[in-house]
Amino acid sequence: MTRIEKTFGALKRPALVTFITAGDPDRDTSQAVLDALPGAGADIVEIGMPFSDPMADGPVIQAASLRALKARANMKQTLSMVRQFRSKNDTTPVVLMGYFNPVLAYGVQQFAADAASAGADGLIIVDLPPEEDAELQKSAKENGLDIIRLVTPTTDEARLKSLLNGASGFLYYVSITGVTGAASADPARLAPHIAAIKKHTALPVAVGFGIKTPEDATRIGKIADGVVVGSALVQTIEKSKKNEAAQAVAKQVKALAGAL
Repeated sequence: MTRIEKTFGALKRPALVTFITAGDPDRDTSQAVLDALPGAGADIVEIGMPFSDPMADGPVIQAASLRALKARANMKQTLSMVRQFRSKNDTTPVVLMGYFNPVLAYGVQQFAADAASAGADGLIIVDLPPEEDAELQKSAKENGLDIIRLVTPTTDEARLKSLLNGASGFLYYVSITGVTGAASADPARLAPHIAAIKKHTALPVAVGFGIKTPEDATRIGKIADGVVVGSALVQTIEKSKKNEAAQAVAKQVKALAGAL
């Protein structure tokens, strides 16, 4: 079993999936935050790969990418952070999330090999539809990486079949029609669609976008297998002093985990 399968299989509650941007605001601060996440209650860690044009992200995560790039973040540094995290933690799944341009620039086959070697477990490539991901899917499969697909409130049954083809690990349900951090998720509106999706797959469904508070996490946790929190944590990093960021985020994650 993969780390992702083991994590979802072992939990008796929804998984807490946390997102931060690699290298934000600098390598050392970002590494300290990353290393603190599991101990605070994060079950799965998503690491954003900095990119200059993160079109699916709202202002908070866009700014995080720009801060990281200004501090000279790049793909090699991101993978180095994963490797350093793995030297201390061999159980918490790590998912790399971002856009295809940096992966293509790195080299698809080399990226998949290096990501797996560093200790990553899965990939979420936001702007790469299943019709265009054959090369990445092949390289990911060869290196034991899950391809985690995005499902949205507008995904119909026909489109879902395409998305499920080659999907593994879990499904990431984008709870709002908009960018990250733009609005709050509405469990009552999402529940019927998530139930319909689960009739077609045994993959866990984790809900992200619009989940900011422990109260949000509790509500979404009643209808999902996982709850993804990103912008709220990135905003805490932005507002904290560098030497206090890890502690501040850990406190926030602990409250979110407690709500689940």
